[in-house]
Amino acid sequence: MAQREAKDASRTRRPCPICGKPAIHRYRPFCSKRCADIDLARWLGGRYAIPATEDEPDFETEESDHPLREPRPS
Repeated sequence: MAQREAKDASRTRRPCPICGKPAIHRYRPFCSKRCADIDLARWLGGRYAIPATEDEPDFETEESDHPLREPRPS
């Protein structure tokens, strides 16, 4: 048990990203269910977004060369 306490003490506890209070293990990285729910609502509401880039089409290849496309009738 002493090893676990020493291990926990050696970890740097980060504050809750919503309110800044110390995080609780059960709701980590949050301090409470309320803050966890606030964060979830922000994700679901679109306030958070992960940036993505769309692949640009390769204009150098012919359309008929694409393995998933059927050739157009002439």
